Amino acid sequence: MLRNGFNAIEWNTMRRLATPEKIQRFLDREIGYNKEELGPTCRSPRRVLRDRTAHCLEGALFGAAALSVQGFPPLLLDLEAVRDDDHVLAVYRQRGHWGAIAKSNYAGLRFREPVYRNLRELVMSYFEHYYNLSGEKTLRSYSRPVNLDRFQGTAWMTAEDDLWPIAHYLCGIPHRRLLSPTMERRLNRMDERLMAAGRVGAVP
Repeated sequence: MLRNGFNAIEWNTMRRLATPEKIQRFLDREIGYNKEELGPTCRSPRRVLRDRTAHCLEGALFGAAALSVQGFPPLLLDLEAVRDDDHVLAVYRQRGHWGAIAKSNYAGLRFREPVYRNLRELVMSYFEHYYNLSGEKTLRSYSRPVNLDRFQGTAWMTAEDDLWPIAHYLCGIPHRRLLSPTMERRLNRMDERLMAAGRVGAVP
């Protein structure tokens, strides 16, 4: 019997991920980091399950699908950076507070407990951990949450084709700025110890 397009084995796997913490643990322990060595991809959650690899957007799509199976709306939020890659979160709300699930090669850009009163608080919790290889703090803005129900026509949970329309939509919508120009000019470089800590376990 199919559920949201998943077969029985896939559905049972998704249903076992019964809490946000279990979803994050599965992403961390069972899903490798996708370095896109064979070219860019934007895998659906079904393909992530099958291939056992994901980068941040693919991990966020998987997180949103798993949250949806547990009754949460499937919400993605895009973090925009300068001189760096964007990062995508699957966000959720419990007891009036926001949390996040994420896949990243950097330890500090993953899970957040649902303790943040609003989305800006949640986003700012990533600020000190968001940096490029030159040691610059690069996070600058964030999008509104995007409900993936708007993409049901693409069968985003189980599609075999890459989900580039979702990626393009996230990049194209307005983003809210986090810092004033004065704040940006006065930013310090990363502390070497925090920078090293963020790369513990990273795929080279």
